[in-house]
Amino acid sequence: MARVLALLLALVVHLLTLGFVALGGWMILRDPGLILSWLVGGVCLALGWALRPRLGRLPAEAEPLDRAEAPELYRVAGHVADRIGMRRPLQVAVSDLATRTTYDRMGLGRTPVLVVGLPLWLALSPKHRVVLLATAYARLPTGDERVVSEALAALESWRDALLGAAKPLKAREEAGNKMDASFWGIEHPGTTYEVFGFLGRVMGRVFGGPVLLLRFVLRRLARSGEGRVLARQRALSRRVATDEELDELAALSEGGVYLARMQAAALRGESVSAIRRAALAKFQLTEEGVLPAAPQSELLGTSESDRIDEELTAHYSRAVRGFGLIS
Repeated sequence: MARVLALLLALVVHLLTLGFVALGGWMILRDPGLILSWLVGGVCLALGWALRPRLGRLPAEAEPLDRAEAPELYRVAGHVADRIGMRRPLQVAVSDLATRTTYDRMGLGRTPVLVVGLPLWLALSPKHRVVLLATAYARLPTGDERVVSEALAALESWRDALLGAAKPLKAREEAGNKMDASFWGIEHPGTTYEVFGFLGRVMGRVFGGPVLLLRFVLRRLARSGEGRVLARQRALSRRVATDEELDELAALSEGGVYLARMQAAALRGESVSAIRRAALAKFQLTEEGVLPAAPQSELLGTSESDRIDEELTAHYSRAVRGFGLIS
């Protein structure tokens, strides 16, 4: 029931956005010779554009890889996607500073894109690299989950626009005072900036209440379904990984210990290969001693994982130099 209500409320938010676009177009077309029609219509169109659902795009810090540049990485990413039941990524990119690996469909063509976060990827054994890819694929939201998340993003934009600036910035206030003084030639207490700022805050209080209420209700409904979403994601991930492997990856990635060790090694000036060997030692040590190779997976063996490292050598070197910027 909560899932249906959340979807209905999200559709209301998106219909409101569409309504702004329709109203703006109607205002302009109804009387294109009137300046007021263009002003009001332009504002409505701008609101519709600002609140539109985002189609997604590659993060600015991510660097796309050509298939010829990283054939082994594309191959493994495709095999894991097949096992999970997702579309193979048509584009694979790497991010130097992102510790999270993500998979999403972007742009008008809904192109499947995989973005590999290099810091965590560098620290993982072949087996856990496969688990990492599986969890990234499993986090792809379903249709109704995306509708709700985009509606929440639109409501956040509404909240920021209506209530985000309760008090004008001091620099802007001083600029407004100076402009009014230079225009009128005298100093006066009620500046134009203050008047418009007051009117904006009044509108924010009037329209902000319903927006906050809708946002609160939709967030509560979305949170009530988080357990179902996590269960779906885990069920998908188990097509490739065991529960134990999933828990191991979660403990490693959430703890941040791996990152602190790698940052310290980078500050000491250690090479990428040395940092990689130190990270793999965690997976190699057993009660009997040291294994001859890092734990591998059916979908990614040690030799194939080493070939991926060779493909990403230049990217690793650049990423290590920026590890100190990761917090």
